[in-house]
Amino acid sequence: MTQPNIPSSIAGILLLLSVLLLSGCGPSKSTFPGPDKTGRDTPFPDQSDQRERGSLFSGIKIFKGKSNNKTAAGIGVNSYLWRASLDTLSFMPLQSADPFGGVIISDWYEDPAIPDERFKVTVYILDQRLRADGLKVAVFKQKKDEKGAWADAPLGADTASELENTILTRARQLRIDSIQQ
Repeated sequence: MTQPNIPSSIAGILLLLSVLLLSGCGPSKSTFPGPDKTGRDTPFPDQSDQRERGSLFSGIKIFKGKSNNKTAAGIGVNSYLWRASLDTLSFMPLQSADPFGGVIISDWYEDPAIPDERFKVTVYILDQRLRADGLKVAVFKQKKDEKGAWADAPLGADTASELENTILTRARQLRIDSIQQ
């Protein structure tokens, strides 16, 4: 089987297009499409910031060697917050737990002492560092109505923040325990 002859001018154009396409794959110093909480556009993180925060595969070791990563191997979020969240929600059935995305979703939990109420919790771990703003908790409550159907019910204003504080306290304790060993 013979290969077709490609004129050098077409080969040159293809090479130039390849270089141009690949040059667009490098780091960017442009801004996010939208403003942050303060109303200002925030720049994309530079590579040094990415190394500090890690990446999707930052906890996975392919080659032997020392790693300075403070997350557990195989997860993309802070391991203390992750473990503390699972410990705190251990009494509830889990619907899903995504260690790379940092999302834990419980299934509905009914307290046997109060059978006409049920709760559901979603925990978002937002950072690889052990920080108070690296955790967000959403709590949902439902009550049975007169017909026996579940309907959304109001929740105490501090319920989610109290659960966040419980998780943060447990995460700090796990970190202290790991340092003392």
